[in-house]
Amino acid sequence: MSEITRVALDAMGGDNAPVEIIKGGIDAINERDDIHLCLVGQPDVIEAELAKYIYPKDQITVYPASEVIETAEPPVNAIKKKKDSSIVVGMKLVKDGEADAFVSAGSSGAILVGGQLITGRIKGVKRSPLAPLIPTEQGVSLLIDCGANVDARSEHLVQFARMGSIYMEHVIGISNPRVAIVNIGAEEEKGNALVKETYPRLKACKDINFIGSIEARDIPKGDADVIVCEAFVGNVILKLYEGLASTLIHVVKAGMMSNPLSTLGAAMAKPALKRTLKAFDASNHGGAPLLGLNGLIVKTHGSATSKEVHNSIIQCVTFKEQHIKEKISDCLNVADADEEES
Repeated sequence: MSEITRVALDAMGGDNAPVEIIKGGIDAINERDDIHLCLVGQPDVIEAELAKYIYPKDQITVYPASEVIETAEPPVNAIKKKKDSSIVVGMKLVKDGEADAFVSAGSSGAILVGGQLITGRIKGVKRSPLAPLIPTEQGVSLLIDCGANVDARSEHLVQFARMGSIYMEHVIGISNPRVAIVNIGAEEEKGNALVKETYPRLKACKDINFIGSIEARDIPKGDADVIVCEAFVGNVILKLYEGLASTLIHVVKAGMMSNPLSTLGAAMAKPALKRTLKAFDASNHGGAPLLGLNGLIVKTHGSATSKEVHNSIIQCVTFKEQHIKEKISDCLNVADADEEES
């Protein structure tokens, strides 16, 4: 039997909690017997949801948490004051070794702050980036950072590139992943001060496959596997990506139903269209890991459905099996040693 991966799941976080959250968890343990689900939240609410399902009872433990951190609450205050919130309790399970990972659709700010304060960073990690997989024409790319470090420095981006390369190679299975930095042109001399400082440092890294700059319009084509940027730029890219995808789907559907002839054509094209749209559904790839911590923290969309929760839990299993935390630690230690020698 495979080694068990214990995943703490925030049953109270997100727009669709607890219904979609718990359903995603149940789907995961019904699919695999190497997952133990630690459901964190208000026991009476959790038990009421669990009563709707048939599932292996020995694969779930309920951990009580009486409080919920709301999206609008100041993150630092919420983490410090709501000690019995589902986010704090879940992260402490990871910190104390009772869970291998924590998955939540709750407050992004609280998750980012809690990850740093409670779980803590791996020795040598200067900043922990949030890194979602985004769909592209060639499959998926990792956008790193998309929200955790809006004032990142050059040395932080170099670490992001290294951590992202490890994730893409060992979790997604892309050999020698292509790394690019977001820029306003392909030329090396272009960019703001941060990009100009970071570019030569990435170019000098022997342990990553740095291919240069990438413009925003080339990201959906899949021209790079790891897309490096600071969090302000990354978050703008991610939100535009999601908004444009939703708008295009709406416009295409409306156009196809505009007259009887186009409706007939839509019926014929429906199977191919569904396959295409499915490939560009970000929820198929799970949530965004907060890399570089002493345990895996995964942030799903606030509107996450059971499918995204399910895939996020499976993502945690791969993360553990591939020893990503240890690989990141080893990589950064070697990099630091090389820099000291040079």
